[in-house]
Amino acid sequence: MRAALANGHTVRALARRPQPPLAGVAWVAGDLLMPGALCEGTDAVIHIAGTINGRDRAEYEAGNVAGTAGIVAAAHAAGVRRFVHVSSLAAREPGLSDYGASKAAAEAIVRSAGLDAAIVRPPGVYGPGDRETLTFFRLVARGWAILPGTGRFSLIEVGDLAAALLAVAASPVTGLAEVDDGGGGYTHADLASAIGGAVGRSPRLIRPPLRLLRALATLDTAAARLRGTAPVLSPGRVATFAHPDWVAVADRALPAAVWTPTVPLDVGLARTVAWYRGAGWLR
Repeated sequence: MRAALANGHTVRALARRPQPPLAGVAWVAGDLLMPGALCEGTDAVIHIAGTINGRDRAEYEAGNVAGTAGIVAAAHAAGVRRFVHVSSLAAREPGLSDYGASKAAAEAIVRSAGLDAAIVRPPGVYGPGDRETLTFFRLVARGWAILPGTGRFSLIEVGDLAAALLAVAASPVTGLAEVDDGGGGYTHADLASAIGGAVGRSPRLIRPPLRLLRALATLDTAAARLRGTAPVLSPGRVATFAHPDWVAVADRALPAAVWTPTVPLDVGLARTVAWYRGAGWLR
């Protein structure tokens, strides 16, 4: 929203709970299944919301599949043709996890919707304000890094991703695109070293065996059922960690005339660490 406002747009944003006033933003009360008047009077819809931590397949399908269908229906009802759907590289391997399966199903809904639609698959997203990667930053700041897999993956800083989505919304691009920071594939050791440079530590690398991660995932999933919460480490996440290739495909990159990455990994990590420390989230 900040990036859209900075580019001169006005925004209608869906919110499940009351939000403080924000100049240029009209908050629309509702959720993905009942988005109300979210799309009325708009030129384009950027569908970002979804479920990344679910207790079971049904929760992923409710948030990512039924939720996408709800936003697509709202766009149709309001006569909005331009639709940018934020998916995930996990959709490339729907058999690995309930999350990946739900993102692949959501893509199928968008493809068949008859809209002027672009599907953007980001890789791992990090940056100021992100809590999903905060634990890894904190661990490295204490001098440790747990490496959950041996494969390679792409990354993108959140501000760069926001710029990409706004550029796509204003472009004629349709179909599928994969975006990243232009750095190619990283390993978990690469990322640990880069975060270490940003926080001023040289972490000790720990490589737990895959069978241990699978056992921990089974235990955490069982405990989460008793707690009534989503597991932190699920079998699907372990399978995702173990997959050898989560690198964005160059042939699916956006045209350079539409968007190119501007935030390399070292700059993005330094920016993230500065934000975390300023917010008191990281020492």
